[in-house]
Amino acid sequence: MSQDIEKRLNKFISDSGHCSRREADKLIEQNRVKINGQVPELGTKVQPGDEVFVDGKRINKIAENKSDRIYIAYNKPTGITCTTERDVYGNIIDAIRHKERIFPIGRLDKPSEGLIFLTSDGDIVNKILRAENAHDKEYRVTVDQPLSERFVDRMQRGVPILDTITKPCIVKVESRFVFTIILTQGLNRQIRRMCEYLGYEVTRLQRTRIMNVTLNNLKAGQWRNLSEKEMAEINTAVEGSSKTAVNTTLPKEQQSTDQTNSDKLSRQRKASEPTASGAYYGKVERSGNAERNNRNDKYGSNDRTAPKAKKVFVNKNAKPSTSSATINKPKLSLKRK
Repeated sequence: MSQDIEKRLNKFISDSGHCSRREADKLIEQNRVKINGQVPELGTKVQPGDEVFVDGKRINKIAENKSDRIYIAYNKPTGITCTTERDVYGNIIDAIRHKERIFPIGRLDKPSEGLIFLTSDGDIVNKILRAENAHDKEYRVTVDQPLSERFVDRMQRGVPILDTITKPCIVKVESRFVFTIILTQGLNRQIRRMCEYLGYEVTRLQRTRIMNVTLNNLKAGQWRNLSEKEMAEINTAVEGSSKTAVNTTLPKEQQSTDQTNSDKLSRQRKASEPTASGAYYGKVERSGNAERNNRNDKYGSNDRTAPKAKKVFVNKNAKPSTSSATINKPKLSLKRK
């Protein structure tokens, strides 16, 4: 039978917007779900004409055109946790206080801020989230030290984190400490881990765009319904997208090879740069010995005509002399007579 005729009970409940599939399984195990007045088992399928109740409340079948679905854009402030668990302080559901049951599509870390979708349509969630579907998300990131060319290059090419190499991405420098990055992946704390691997710490992280939807003038803590035009573009973009996860973890042999190649390229990059951290954006930063840098500025780092500093060796055991001629002086005895 097709899915239009029958559907697994947990999916039927999830598609209705009542809760997630995992929560639906818990409800079924707790005997809080009934089909036509009977308590079902896990894995039971809902047939045409069946009536499903949860805690005595009837669960309606999802509309074919999804006209009853909710799709909202929320500008999450820092300190809000992306969870539907109501017992968690500062959870995103209590923060929004929507009258209908909704859940977030993906997540933003508690110290992060910016755009996140919430919906009652479980069918569209995985289509947006899966990395292989290449739905891009843009972030504005502030770090604790000046950005270098090496940092930008490494971020764009990929960084080894979480037993994999991050996919190529687009990085653009906005100012000395701020850059934007466009990702199609959604690894755990990906941007923070990438920056940490390269010796940087993220001080602020804001998601500014998901696919075709941007924050615009949406202030922190505010939300709005997605427009029909935005939803039409999203549905067109996810049409035919995979709903299931794909294992993006590399084999251990490949992980080792990629890690070795990455470290080798990093060493080569460092050796070819004028300073330890590369050319900085904005104000020029110097590192290392100041006298050496001044010499490079005057003669050029590769100019062989630059004078070389002479090394002077001092014999610490040598006795000082007052003249070129050796003066013989009587030795004094400190012994008492």
